[in-house]
Amino acid sequence: MSSLLFVPMELRGVKLRNRIVLPPMLTYQAQNGCVNDWHLIHYGKYAIGGVGLVFMESTKVDPRGCTTPNDLGLWKDEFIGPLQRITAFLKSHGAAAGIQLGHSGRKARNSLPWNGRGPLDSHPGVDRGEAWDLIAPSAIAHNAQSSVPHAMTMDEIHEQVEAWGQAAERADRAGFDVLEVHGAHGYLLHQFLSAQSNQREDSYGGSLENRMRFAVDVVERIRQSWPVEKPLFFRVSAVDETGWSIADSVELARVLKTCGVDVFDCSSGGMSATRNPLETGQPPRYGYQVPYAAEIRKGAGIQTMAVGLIIHSDQAEEILTSGAADLVAIGREMLHNPNWPLDAAEKLGDATPYTMLPNSYGYWLGKRTQSGFGGRPSTWQVGIEHDEG
Repeated sequence: MSSLLFVPMELRGVKLRNRIVLPPMLTYQAQNGCVNDWHLIHYGKYAIGGVGLVFMESTKVDPRGCTTPNDLGLWKDEFIGPLQRITAFLKSHGAAAGIQLGHSGRKARNSLPWNGRGPLDSHPGVDRGEAWDLIAPSAIAHNAQSSVPHAMTMDEIHEQVEAWGQAAERADRAGFDVLEVHGAHGYLLHQFLSAQSNQREDSYGGSLENRMRFAVDVVERIRQSWPVEKPLFFRVSAVDETGWSIADSVELARVLKTCGVDVFDCSSGGMSATRNPLETGQPPRYGYQVPYAAEIRKGAGIQTMAVGLIIHSDQAEEILTSGAADLVAIGREMLHNPNWPLDAAEKLGDATPYTMLPNSYGYWLGKRTQSGFGGRPSTWQVGIEHDEG
């Protein structure tokens, strides 16, 4: 197949069958931090549908770091067995299994989005009803409605770094091929990076080098437990609303590349209540974050993943062929169409698109095409206004 989108890619010792990624997207379906049948079915359908790398949603390294009571966790060994069932299924259908590790810091302890996403002032902890304290680099609330976190002590910083390392070890034992560190969207690592939320006066605050120190410590500790043959991603808010700049992100990428990060996953925002055009009411712009991936890729000499309103197959192909990014992450559009890779292969002219599917699907869909159905043209440049952004 001539399309770069479907050219396999090797990352350390992991080979992806294509450049299509399901990014981490919170579903809030866990029970006391543990996966269940929802997650097997939800993530399994994307492996069956042809995705190259399927990321599980933000999985917390500490129960205090859960955004809601229904977040996934990896803070104890009991979570490993249920996760193995999912990773085995993903890999049996040709997808690499990825997981994102995160901690919400001062943005923890909220109700579900469809219940208003409001702060839960009093709520038992996610694991066994433990105290659900909010921690952050400084005692600064996320917004006027949020509770004030307590500033982390040095001991707590070191404990959190160790928690990330232990969670990475569990992720390896659970069978994951790829791990991503969540350093974006206003969560704990981003809170340390931002001068607005980090007003510490010790070695973890002040200068850019100091504000990056927690992220560096986390990545270095993860690399002690995460096998050398397995790739490590880092999700960054390439720019945010409070002063973090693309130049800062390039410098962060340069530093973390030396610590063992292989791919920068380039998002944006999250330090305020809204993060992207879909949430602000502004007209959406296709690929509005792609320029960030391109600039970090060029400036830091690191592989990048583009994400953010990547909708159409020829749009995704152009991102890759132009050199803006090495991988494309399809989020909400994949929720709408779990068979997006098949749809993209048809539109990009692959002669045998159904070979990426299990025979139980591919055989019958091939018959469908032979009958004169399927293979629709792309609409990205036909009847849809495109903003290069």
